[in-house]
Amino acid sequence: MKSSVLSFFLPALVPAAVVGAWIYWAPVIDNELLLPSPSSVAAILVHPAEPLLAMGSVAVNMLMSFARVAVGFTVGTILGIVAGLVMGRFKLADRILGPFLELFRPIPSLAWVPLLLAWFGMASVAGLLGIDSGPVYPYLDNLKLSMLFILILGGFFPTFTGTYQGVRSVPRTLVESSRVLGASESDIFFKVLLPGSAPGIFNGIRIGITLDWCHLVAAEMLPGASSGMGYLIFDAQMLGRMDIVIAGMILIGATGALLDYGCRVFERKKLGWSREVR
Repeated sequence: MKSSVLSFFLPALVPAAVVGAWIYWAPVIDNELLLPSPSSVAAILVHPAEPLLAMGSVAVNMLMSFARVAVGFTVGTILGIVAGLVMGRFKLADRILGPFLELFRPIPSLAWVPLLLAWFGMASVAGLLGIDSGPVYPYLDNLKLSMLFILILGGFFPTFTGTYQGVRSVPRTLVESSRVLGASESDIFFKVLLPGSAPGIFNGIRIGITLDWCHLVAAEMLPGASSGMGYLIFDAQMLGRMDIVIAGMILIGATGALLDYGCRVFERKKLGWSREVR
């Protein structure tokens, strides 16, 4: 009983200490530009549907951010899994594509901004699909290609690395014995390599979705953004609304933590067998 109580309260000690210090120092500093009061930040979090100046509500901006991350991360993850499976399975593909991908892996997302603006400008998914009106136009127009490119990169490399290492970790004897028993290349690919590399793939997905939330702020600060949590934080900073900035940071951090927690729960339920194998 004592250990369960400690396991529940120990993770809350540091956040509680930070909030306590915030409550104490906010009235001492007495400057909303430096440290807004916890009550002003809480008011924004408690009423997410209320409009904030000309920036829309927190709820609307959060939904737009979800849409961007969902599209960018899904595309990046699919590309990462395919590339990881192919390069992990075939040495020739690894020798051809490996050096090319390693060249781009260390480049931070913000370094792409000037090039992306030159390539895509204000182009969006709506323009790419030839849609210039209708009920879905405002949503598709907010999916700027430059933003999606950054989010695709954020999802690609972690998933690719996890998939590649997962395929490489599958015992070669398992592959050879399957071939001896009459398995075709497609059988080996889909029934041996893909399930065997599932823990690595999922670990890459877990890292990638968290990383994409970090890239989200950079993506939504690009010119042409008119919604999203990154846009909200940047615009609020320009207007001196630090309460909105802190509220946005809390929401981004909490959402990232919840996504990571959900991934860990899913991993324990669906991929628990991988721990027994280790």
